[in-house]
Amino acid sequence: MTGETPAVRPGGRAAPSLRRIKLTGHRAGVGAITLLAAVACSALGLVRLATFRATTFDLVIVDQAVRNYAAFRPPYVPVVGAFHGRGTDYLQLADHFSPVYALLAPLYWIHDGPATLILAQAALFAAAIPFLWRFTRRVLGVTPAYLVGLAYALSWPIAQAAAFDAHEVMFVPLLTAIMIERYHAGRATPALLAAIGLLLVKEDMGLIVIGFGLCLVVIGDRQRGLLVMTLGLGTVLLVRGGLILYFGGDTKDFWAYEHLGPDAPSALLALVSDPIGAVQLLLGAEAKIDTLFLLVWPTLLLCLLSPLSLAAAPHVLVRMLADREQWWQADFQYSAFTVVILFCAGVDGLARLLRRTRRSGDASLTLAWAVAVCVVALTLVPRFAFDRLHHADFYRESKATAAAEAAAAVPPGVTVEAANSIGPALTSKATVLLWSGAPHGSPWVVADVARWEFPFGSLDEQAAEVVELLAGGYVKKFERDGYVVLHRE
Repeated sequence: MTGETPAVRPGGRAAPSLRRIKLTGHRAGVGAITLLAAVACSALGLVRLATFRATTFDLVIVDQAVRNYAAFRPPYVPVVGAFHGRGTDYLQLADHFSPVYALLAPLYWIHDGPATLILAQAALFAAAIPFLWRFTRRVLGVTPAYLVGLAYALSWPIAQAAAFDAHEVMFVPLLTAIMIERYHAGRATPALLAAIGLLLVKEDMGLIVIGFGLCLVVIGDRQRGLLVMTLGLGTVLLVRGGLILYFGGDTKDFWAYEHLGPDAPSALLALVSDPIGAVQLLLGAEAKIDTLFLLVWPTLLLCLLSPLSLAAAPHVLVRMLADREQWWQADFQYSAFTVVILFCAGVDGLARLLRRTRRSGDASLTLAWAVAVCVVALTLVPRFAFDRLHHADFYRESKATAAAEAAAAVPPGVTVEAANSIGPALTSKATVLLWSGAPHGSPWVVADVARWEFPFGSLDEQAAEVVELLAGGYVKKFERDGYVVLHRE
């Protein structure tokens, strides 16, 4: 793939490689939307962190990996290793294959702590906006580009991801935006580099690369498309079948398809041999239908008219076919993996619809759609996390003072088993393990017996565990509002 030859646009027309739509004259407007998006995402994450709503699983996991990269050590995540009984020298690469986290290490030289991850995630989410703006400007015009950029900034997948700690998904909207926009501009080499970057984000990002390659095949760029598909498939097989095992992981950790078979070939065979059952499985739960509709509704369903939607399809299908209910939900970060793809597909879908109806260039219809997309994004805000920003209760947590005092009671440099909500406050000064009901013999324990904490089954079990620890030689150092700090020499 080279950037010298013209590329076929997803909309079906040739895009000269020398033609560029620059931000000149629009930097202030695009920059303002980008900045506001970054501020909103930062506020969600930082308030959750300050009010002890952030969680050990997953904020501490990412913090431990990046912290070790910053110290030029392998990305050990003791909190995951201890949880799975695999030791505290467990590598993040064995859990999720995300070497891209190493790029965040220099930020920890400036400020060492999980707040840095939250700010980095917010900035990366927002950084997709200029590329989405350029793509939309090239296809639909300037005003629709601003409206679509604003709709993305307000979109529910970004809100939900920003409101749930920090995850590898932070890199995906930017990389997919670069991949699509650069290819559409006729710059195939940067598009390929962005696709390669996706493969370093997570072990299943090869699915998006495969889907993008299939899109290229469909629009007629077959040689490149087959190359990209091969790259994506080869990486998935290499990472899941080789690298994760090499680093000490278990491929069964995230195998959520036992209802289809013990491995990928048997699962695919089950789907192909029973297509009706596959459709029923795909749409067999209300949560799945709700999430699928919410994914396509922000573009007024027009993303379904574009081959670009093929880039999102494999990842979405794998989510919906799994047996893990949280993967189906709209409540977590999973939909942010495909949000930019679907917005770009919506832009392209409108362009295709206008050409088919011989209304290409109809500025009024284009503007009406862009306004509607922005309105839809606004109507969804009250249902999702950005709505919290204008509620005073979001900035208050009745137990925050007690939680801070409990965290302060733990000295620096120790290993501590902490309740899920306390770990993020301790990870900058201590090695944090998750307080999980299976004691690891840590000298310090911070428990919360007043509210349910992952992964305990009930409040009674949490209280019983504290009693057992006290009987086993631990001494109570602090207790308030359900938080209990225990220490054993």
